[in-house]
Amino acid sequence: MPGPLTLGQIAARLGGRVAGDPTTTVRQVGSLEQALAGEITFFSSPRYQAKLAQTHASAVVLAPESEALTALPRIVCDAPYLYFARLSQLFNPLTVQPEGVHPSAVVSPGARLGARVSIGAGCVIGDEVSIGDDSCLYPRVVVYAKCSLGKRVIVHSGAVIGADGFGLAQDEASRWVKIPQIGGVRIGDDVEIGANTTIDRGAMDDTIIEEGVKLDNQIQIGHNVRIGAHTAMAGCAGVAGSADIGRHCTIGGAAVILGHLTLADHVHISAATVISRSIRRPGTYTGVFPFDDHESWTRNTALVRRLADLAERLRVLERKEKKSG
Repeated sequence: MPGPLTLGQIAARLGGRVAGDPTTTVRQVGSLEQALAGEITFFSSPRYQAKLAQTHASAVVLAPESEALTALPRIVCDAPYLYFARLSQLFNPLTVQPEGVHPSAVVSPGARLGARVSIGAGCVIGDEVSIGDDSCLYPRVVVYAKCSLGKRVIVHSGAVIGADGFGLAQDEASRWVKIPQIGGVRIGDDVEIGANTTIDRGAMDDTIIEEGVKLDNQIQIGHNVRIGAHTAMAGCAGVAGSADIGRHCTIGGAAVILGHLTLADHVHISAATVISRSIRRPGTYTGVFPFDDHESWTRNTALVRRLADLAERLRVLERKEKKSG
């Protein structure tokens, strides 16, 4: 961890304007509620104004319109949350395990590792795998053969990259016949993959995760999926095979995207939403049926199932009304 920094030193690295004493020194970041002396916090919403007044932090990051809300030394910037993320990285490097291959890891002689790569305990790296410079695989990551990871990729514990996709065909006796999965997985630069997330290899072509994608924990990515650059997906989301997700999308927790669908760039899917058709226009899409006590939910669900019939009956009544008019 780097030593303490003054607000002036921070602004020189990250930009922003210092208001108050630029020699104020901070050694770590903290929340409005829990920050202590020697720590710096951030303020991004008027609803937290009472917490700002009570904070014990030595300094705060905030927007120009909030500058007058505190007398604390402060860094003024246009995007406090983003600034705070970069500030936190100054004090907390993203890779916390040393570079090199842990003695308990198994790395194929045919794998190609870039410079300053970190392979944690119990990892398994298959044949013809390539891993780019400055990438970090935490303990017990498995990368199957013929998969590639770009530079600065972070993969958390338990993730599996390149397992077989769910490719099956039925024979005449309704028995399942496995389709060999001969594609790979290609992961771009600056991707982060959460703990216990699984990314299946392609059936014939590769599964593709473009640069800057961020995947949370326990996500399932099916075979031949493409996830566009800088898309972020929250935990427990699932993407079925051959779905094509655009760039700069966000997918909420436990959302499901069915197979062979296409999502345009800048599409935002709310948590627990099931996407059952392609989305061609940017925007936010939500499809969560509200919970209720079981009796009410059952009654309301029955009504939803009858909507098509009710709509047809309404059209019949409207036509009769027009004729009688």
